Amino acid sequence: MSALPPSALPPRPRAVVDAHHHVWDLANDLPWLKGERIPFRYGDYGPICRDYMPADYRADQAGWPVVASVYVEAEWNRALAAQESRWVAAVAAAHGLPSAVVAWCDLAAPDAADLLASHAELGIVRGVRHKPAAAASQADARRGQAGSMDDPAWRAGYAELARHGMSYDLQTPWWHLDAAAELARDVPPTTLIVNHTGLPADRSPEGLAGWRRALEAVAAQPNTALKISGLGIPGRPWTVDANGPVIRDAIAIFGVARCMFASNFPVDRLIGDFDTIFTGFLAATAERSDAERDALFHDNATRFYRLQAPAD
Repeated sequence: MSALPPSALPPRPRAVVDAHHHVWDLANDLPWLKGERIPFRYGDYGPICRDYMPADYRADQAGWPVVASVYVEAEWNRALAAQESRWVAAVAAAHGLPSAVVAWCDLAAPDAADLLASHAELGIVRGVRHKPAAAASQADARRGQAGSMDDPAWRAGYAELARHGMSYDLQTPWWHLDAAAELARDVPPTTLIVNHTGLPADRSPEGLAGWRRALEAVAAQPNTALKISGLGIPGRPWTVDANGPVIRDAIAIFGVARCMFASNFPVDRLIGDFDTIFTGFLAATAERSDAERDALFHDNATRFYRLQAPAD
């Protein structure tokens, strides 16, 4: 399906929950934004190395009925993880967003239980994200590495999430999703939410076939969900032609009830503005019913992140 003309698009949803975005103030300690540039999947990210606060986010999403949003940890100095969640809670109290926080915790660390307890003191925290040890390519992927989802110490930290009723946001290349499927199977009380569509960066037929098989393994576990976001291709703008088939495959694999749309702003500003990306989500789901689009744009994120967001 190519990009649809505006007249052929379905109406915009009555309400949107943005299931994944960031805000930051460079007065805080964010080494990757303030120091030497790190290798990044979209290439040069210099344009986002500036303050990005609720007013900036609202300007970006103008024209879309965003009623609630989910902040996901922004790679602060890891020693300040407890401070990050408290700073975001204060921002939310002052500005009315974000509506929920996904904080950070190294689940393999000796003090993981203490940090999770600290996050749990804040009513706005719904879960944590931690990027487990990962290989740079499918060929290099190995099971059982230290700091991976197979690591007994890491799994011990993961088991603590249920104590606080927290979900887990997983960002990892798709070639590690076999471990994620086993993790979800072994710890059924915890909802595992795969970030950024499972990172289908390799758009070759072989790469996409591997990605689909990996998603299918995770989706087979009922306590999993998927955030459709982070679909940029380095050096190319965000287009429905490039991303529509991936979006439709992801929804077909996980089902409408377990997928959520998200902006990943300001990071995904590097490959498209908010309107382009969300109009793309709309175009990619044009053949779905209004109720199904409401679920993808609003209802599922409200449920998974336990939000009290008005629907109209």
